[in-house]
Amino acid sequence: MASTSVHHYLLLIIIVIIILAGSLSLTSGEIRVSEIRSDDRSIIPFDEFGFTHSGRLELRVSHISLSNPSPDLALYQLGFFLCTRDSWIHVLHQIQDQEITCALHSDAVKPVFTFDLLNSSHTIALSFNQSDANQYTLVFANCLPNLRVSMQVTSMMYNLDAAADADGKDVRDYLSVGKTLLPKIYFFFSITYFSLGALWTYVLIKKRMTVYRIHFFMLAVLIMKALNLLCEAEDKSYIKRTGSAHGWDVLFYIFSFLKGVSLFTLIVLIGTGWSFLKPYLQDKEKKVLMIVIPLQIVANIVQVVIDESGPYAQDWFTWKQAARSDGKAAVNLMKLTLFRHYYIVVICYIYFTRVVVYALGTITSYRYLWTSVVAGELATLAFYVFTGYKFRPEAHNPYFVIDDEEEEAAAEALKLEDEFEL
Repeated sequence: MASTSVHHYLLLIIIVIIILAGSLSLTSGEIRVSEIRSDDRSIIPFDEFGFTHSGRLELRVSHISLSNPSPDLALYQLGFFLCTRDSWIHVLHQIQDQEITCALHSDAVKPVFTFDLLNSSHTIALSFNQSDANQYTLVFANCLPNLRVSMQVTSMMYNLDAAADADGKDVRDYLSVGKTLLPKIYFFFSITYFSLGALWTYVLIKKRMTVYRIHFFMLAVLIMKALNLLCEAEDKSYIKRTGSAHGWDVLFYIFSFLKGVSLFTLIVLIGTGWSFLKPYLQDKEKKVLMIVIPLQIVANIVQVVIDESGPYAQDWFTWKQAARSDGKAAVNLMKLTLFRHYYIVVICYIYFTRVVVYALGTITSYRYLWTSVVAGELATLAFYVFTGYKFRPEAHNPYFVIDDEEEEAAAEALKLEDEFEL
């Protein structure tokens, strides 16, 4: 009965992930459709994009509604503009020094449209050429206090390639200039993991007399990672060419969820010695699994919300902080001290991919944002290779030999711990 309920629980989680990813896929890609409803924020940031010298913004705004329909409103105080991170800091200083009262009036931003130019149909449809290469954020400014704005914003930002297609039309690249190499990068790493999967299969066949069930689980994790990268490569490739993922984002989120859960489950199972030293899990170890897996599920759901909503959502920053919760699960994993040296590597891997890679993406020039992706994938590849090498099927693998005193101390520590901290 317990096993059946667990299977039903996991099936329900997978269904929720599929529904959530499917419901958000309509807004995927660099063509964004954002719904603003009765929002009185003075600044609403939309997408950030790295332009080349041949960049372009296409903006369509419809269903515009203001909480105060008075014809005397100073509509020139409402509008869209583009700004870089450095120019935004300059704007804040100007407002603080009372040089200006509205960000739209700063000489550091590039005004795109102000509401005093609205037509009778109260819609906006324009194309804005951006010839200054830099990373810009599309921002809406509302400098009228207590005024609530509702609208539907469709934004398309892309760069024009120098080469034209067969019909003589300019080729659009909907990926930011620092991300345009991502399809090739993800595809290369997916081929690498498929190759590792083939090599691991060969090892399992050759060493079949010393193969445990967990070795097959390792193979499944490798395949999940390879499929996840393949879907991400296709996702980015379609976005690059069309501005929309055409459903590949749904597959990416599904395999990302399965890969994340299976990887952390594998780490816990290795730490407990399951399949290597014993065919069962103690109650305390099951509790660790019940902590790690939901944390990874939450992290994946939060990542979906962040990717699909963008920074215009009011709680976007809160979601961004929650996305790092899966790293905290590693603190609990340290309590499984059976393979304590391996967990030093686990902690280094988690904090490198969660902290160092994030910091690298923050400080790197917008033209080289792909380097943080490469760094993260190389670290992950190294971790997978290390894990496979240390726990390969061998008759006398030193990692499977546990000192009796060390094992007793680990068991005693597990007994003394009544609950696990997050």
